[in-house]
Amino acid sequence: MVHLDRVTKHFGASLALQGVDLQLQSGKCLGLVGPNGAGKTTLLKILSTLTLPSSGAVTIAGHDASRAAERIRPLLGVLSHRTFLYGHLTAFENLHFYGRMLGVPHLGERIREVLETVGLESLTRQFVRTYSRGMQQRLAIARAILHHPRLLLLDEPYNALDQQAAARLQNLLRQLCSEGRTIIISTHDLPRGFELCDEIAIQRRGKIVHHVSTSQDTLHSFSQLYSHHVG
Repeated sequence: MVHLDRVTKHFGASLALQGVDLQLQSGKCLGLVGPNGAGKTTLLKILSTLTLPSSGAVTIAGHDASRAAERIRPLLGVLSHRTFLYGHLTAFENLHFYGRMLGVPHLGERIREVLETVGLESLTRQFVRTYSRGMQQRLAIARAILHHPRLLLLDEPYNALDQQAAARLQNLLRQLCSEGRTIIISTHDLPRGFELCDEIAIQRRGKIVHHVSTSQDTLHSFSQLYSHHVG
């Protein structure tokens, strides 16, 4: 599903990504962990076709991301640090707007389904500007999964969520994994990331410095390795 070959990204004189190689098979979940400034968000932006690499190749579902972004974007569900929600619209209206752009069939039914999934079914007609930050995060998650994307790219999805909402999200992501969705998630929550993901990678200073299968490691040993790499 995802193949990166020697991907770099420059911002002026700053090098955000340094020769990243990465492969992820369809239906797998990868966790990206690392300190702030490691390049995780930049990597996810490149995968979401929001920015181009300075060099190297990015292939998603067999498509060259530099040349066929318009074919890739309908396959993606993206959650970033920005919610991309409209405060003057209700939750239903926000999802209806995105659903029409994405051609979601049976849209009204699907909107009700995802709002229930994230626990916002009782707030459907409430303006998003009145939502707390955690509620907006939950609605942004609903937006990201609305069209049944094949590849989910989630940048710190547990941010602003209380324990109950975070547990609900963890269950949702487990379900999506069981359905064969491919997921890449960046997180500072190492226990949740390790428990959820099939693979986990440590990113530091723009490089993938360690990449393992969670079935072949333990959280304790990985935490020690993480501490070694990131200090």
